[in-house]
Amino acid sequence: MMWSPLGMMNSKNWCKTSPKREAGQDPIFISIKALTFSTLYRNQFPWDENPLLTFGPHQLVRFFEYDLYLNNPFPDLRNVCAYQPRLFSTHAPYATLPTSIKDSGCKIVYICRNPMDMFISLWLFAAKLRDKNRESLSLDEAFDKFYHGISAHGPFFDHVLGYWKASQENPNKILFLNFEDLKEDMDSHLKNLAMFLGVPFTDDEEKQGVVEKIAKICSFENLKELEVNKKGVHTTGIPHTHFFRKGEVGDWSNYLKPFMIECLEKLIQEKLNGSGLTFKLSSKTSNNIASP
Repeated sequence: MMWSPLGMMNSKNWCKTSPKREAGQDPIFISIKALTFSTLYRNQFPWDENPLLTFGPHQLVRFFEYDLYLNNPFPDLRNVCAYQPRLFSTHAPYATLPTSIKDSGCKIVYICRNPMDMFISLWLFAAKLRDKNRESLSLDEAFDKFYHGISAHGPFFDHVLGYWKASQENPNKILFLNFEDLKEDMDSHLKNLAMFLGVPFTDDEEKQGVVEKIAKICSFENLKELEVNKKGVHTTGIPHTHFFRKGEVGDWSNYLKPFMIECLEKLIQEKLNGSGLTFKLSSKTSNNIASP
């Protein structure tokens, strides 16, 4: 079952009216913005004028359900992107993507985090959005909902496994990335991303350190400190600062109670059983959970 915030219900119309394929202009739908933007468009602007220096990632790669379709059931998507091919973003589960996306030549880049860090990040983010007159969910209340699959975009494991299985069936269309892997080896994954997008780094670019430059400007630490991400608000009214917290692997250990850890470890093994998917729960240890 997919759950959607009440305010987003009208914007679900995008699933019916999303952009159709246009010759030579297949859009790319992403959940990893700054890296894809800088990699795909790196030859379309001077390096020292990277738009990320003056615009937030959410302004450059716009959401369907939280932006474009939020107040307009039929937005004109032809000119919302300054560069080609067009980039759009969504949190929608794979099962709900319209056929105009699934059956077109567009590519999908999907990124996920391990469920423990994901839960804590979601809980703290939701607390920032809570009306000041309403009490935030306690950790125990939020955990119970997350454990039972009650989340803004559907059960966590359904969401992740939907894209994981689709990427296994069609790796040329869907690139599945783990946040933890990116943190460990950004350069290698950037090269894979560029290859997937059809814009591989040339030998000269690698010698000139272009890969490292993109990794640096798109690092969580750098983006968080950019002035543009310290002020202003998203179209939904969410302050840009709310989108940047720690970006660390294993921060869940500072919050989760022992019984929560035990429950999630069992749930991970149960849900990943036979899938081939692995979650890394910490950055410098082998504390990983894989499918049997």
